[in-house]
Amino acid sequence: IPAIIDPDGPGGKSLGLFETGAILIYLADKTGRFLPDRANDPRAYYDVIQWLMFQMGGVGPMFGQAGHFRNYALERFPPEAVQYGIDRYTNEAKRLYNVMDRRLDGREWIAGNDYSIADIAIFPWCRTPERRGVDHNDYPNCSRWFDRVAARPAVQRGVKVLEEHRRAGPHSDKSWEMMFGARQYARR
Repeated sequence: IPAIIDPDGPGGKSLGLFETGAILIYLADKTGRFLPDRANDPRAYYDVIQWLMFQMGGVGPMFGQAGHFRNYALERFPPEAVQYGIDRYTNEAKRLYNVMDRRLDGREWIAGNDYSIADIAIFPWCRTPERRGVDHNDYPNCSRWFDRVAARPAVQRGVKVLEEHRRAGPHSDKSWEMMFGARQYARR
């Protein structure tokens, strides 16, 4: 679970947060960047928030499940045993891409006129569409948006960090147990 601990939180008290959406809202509020001011432009503020929630409740979970069934589950199970999951979540990933593609028609950014925490949250999930059975060419507005986000220098630095820490090859028995086995559900 992504987490942040800010020793200089509100009122000078330490603040701990988890969940990417909460962390992005906190950082945007703290820095005054990537989220419109709610008092001055509530419509733009909530436009970003709703698309951030679209990522939190749709893109992340559904793209994650598509990736799991299309890739990880096939490390341990025959295709026929997981075909329902592959079909279900691949179709859902394509549906969500279609929603984004329609939204991005005539727009540069997913929410409003400026790059925002909604773009920041959605972008990483769109980096490897083939892992979800999606072809960016089928979604030209998403593809254009993706290239625009990917061209940002800070995004390029972040992607480099991800690539440096990417696991190569199939899961070991230990990593499988930690991520998908009983250990993940153990009370700690």
